[in-house]
Amino acid sequence: MASISTNSSPFKVILGSSSPARREILADMGYEFTVVSADIDEKAIRKDKPEELVRALAEAKAEAIKLKLHGDYAADRDQTTLLITSDQVMVSKGMIRERPRSAEEAREFIKGYSEDRAFAVNYVLVSNLSTGAATGGWDMPEVKFQHIPDEFIDRVVNQGDMTCVAGGLKLTHPLVLPFIKELVGTADSVRGLPRELTEKLIRESKELSRCQI
Repeated sequence: MASISTNSSPFKVILGSSSPARREILADMGYEFTVVSADIDEKAIRKDKPEELVRALAEAKAEAIKLKLHGDYAADRDQTTLLITSDQVMVSKGMIRERPRSAEEAREFIKGYSEDRAFAVNYVLVSNLSTGAATGGWDMPEVKFQHIPDEFIDRVVNQGDMTCVAGGLKLTHPLVLPFIKELVGTADSVRGLPRELTEKLIRESKELSRCQI
């Protein structure tokens, strides 16, 4: 699947994610890209610290996609190919919140946010498939919440599609926005692909390519 951009890039981009939000953000950044999903068992990868977990997951996604591509892009020295993988978890009350495994867990996650705060912990990895080099980094916006009524929580959980993300709640959804007191960070970071960080990593990956020519 490719997204149309008005600017043609002198390099190829692969987005290693099936997330509609990440596809939309990368397209808005002006890149043409192909989407390849990783197909890994994320629950099999466990780390105690959220920063370590998101990094391990982004790296595992990159390795799985490289195997799926069977080195198709490694031999192309005329045009650099960059693979972007990322992962996100929410941290609330010191606990890591991934995608909820049930409606009850989603309800528990959202209740925990009420009149409190949470952090969206992101890790983005840009792998240069032409050289084998990779560079990555973290972005951690803070979200402060108003009181979230039980009736609203029940409605959100029953909708289902609003709870199928890390942390159990689509924070940029119009119905959720009135309950956010403050966002210390950017909306794209909360949605799973920090734009500024991603641009920085792409620039660094292109510099690495030039240095190795």
